Amino acid sequence: MARFLSPAWAAELDTALRGLELPGPGPEAGPGTAGTPRAPVGPVTVVQEVRGTPDGDVRLILEIEEDGVHLRVETPDEGQAPGDESPLPTVTIAVSYADAASLSRGELTPAEALNAGRIRVRGDLSALVAGQDLLVAARSATAGLAASTTY
Repeated sequence: MARFLSPAWAAELDTALRGLELPGPGPEAGPGTAGTPRAPVGPVTVVQEVRGTPDGDVRLILEIEEDGVHLRVETPDEGQAPGDESPLPTVTIAVSYADAASLSRGELTPAEALNAGRIRVRGDLSALVAGQDLLVAARSATAGLAASTTY
């Protein structure tokens, strides 16, 4: 696998996320919903701004749309292309490279990082809560790639 947060790394994760199926409704959804696919939580755009990577500050962009989940990384020299009408982020998460790497390796949980002030979150936090099952499924779909990531 490619180096953490590089465009090649993001492309490999994006490939792993293709075809990710939304989890079915949980028991809180009520009777008669078992086996019923959950409606998409999107469109939701989660931007993770990571400071101090080997490539400078980068933005990891996770887009949850009706046609699936997509992941890409923007380096500072790329930015948004003229005419690009990408939606504004639903949620933006700011984190240092060291903390992003610790989160990726499972050495730090998001709750620990948030409680310690090592992550800053702004935007519609309810979108993260609503998409929690999808984020867990995405993490499971990409877990096999984590072992071969270089940092």
